Amino acid sequence: MSYMVGFGPNFTRRIHHRGSSLLSLANHPQSIHCDGGFEPFFHSSNPNPNILVGAIVEGPNQNDGFPDDRSDYSHSEPATYINAAMVGPLAYFAGGKSD
Repeated sequence: MSYMVGFGPNFTRRIHHRGSSLLSLANHPQSIHCDGGFEPFFHSSNPNPNILVGAIVEGPNQNDGFPDDRSDYSHSEPATYINAAMVGPLAYFAGGKSD
């Protein structure tokens, strides 16, 4: 299981992220009000329609399990404090530096 969205064949597909769990404007041009995002989108068991490639979720629980459930925000949320730590090292490697 990959906890980085879009990485590998078996990555998390139901992250706790509003923009990822709602349909895109191309598929749903009507306005979705704040409360309208919960039903039928947020509480759906379907994979998120928008893949937030590169987001890292919080990961497994204390028993090393990961239910891949967007309502379980403590494990499936791509929080800033998790993703921020990866930006510097990945930018370094992407830049091809050999220092």
